[in-house]
Amino acid sequence: MREREAFADLYREHFPAIFRFALYMTGDRMRAGEITQDVFVWLVHHPDQYDPRRGELPAFLIGVARKFLHRQQRSDRRWAPLDEQAGAADFAADLERDQEAALLRQAITALPERYREAVVLCDLQGNSYDQAAEVLGCATGTVKSRLHRARALLACKFQRRREGQKCI
Repeated sequence: MREREAFADLYREHFPAIFRFALYMTGDRMRAGEITQDVFVWLVHHPDQYDPRRGELPAFLIGVARKFLHRQQRSDRRWAPLDEQAGAADFAADLERDQEAALLRQAITALPERYREAVVLCDLQGNSYDQAAEVLGCATGTVKSRLHRARALLACKFQRRREGQKCI
């Protein structure tokens, strides 16, 4: 019984961050919920996989979520018809009340994955460059570089939208 309570506390503490990460990466509440659930189910079956000497639990759990996201993306690419792969993601209108926030979320979701991960981890979830680097398994400078490029792409996209032009 004590283990259940400890797991429930762990779930309540870390669920929001894992869900937000998955939501920002997918742009889909349903998929984000499924991935979040998969992370915690996986943790129940593999508690020995976490080694506190290698990093903090939140970074570890986001790393697990990344693996589930990658697996799901590979599966989607394998089984989705070509026209679905080429089309833009269908964003539920009720995700955001504010239209600008919805456009920003859409723009973030459309970023290449390496840039999107940096934006989600640092800008949206408030992780430090070092924490993001730990999660992504890269150097801190790489995270900074990816953030710089991602922000430039987002700025270009919104500037071009106002001017009615496409951003390359």
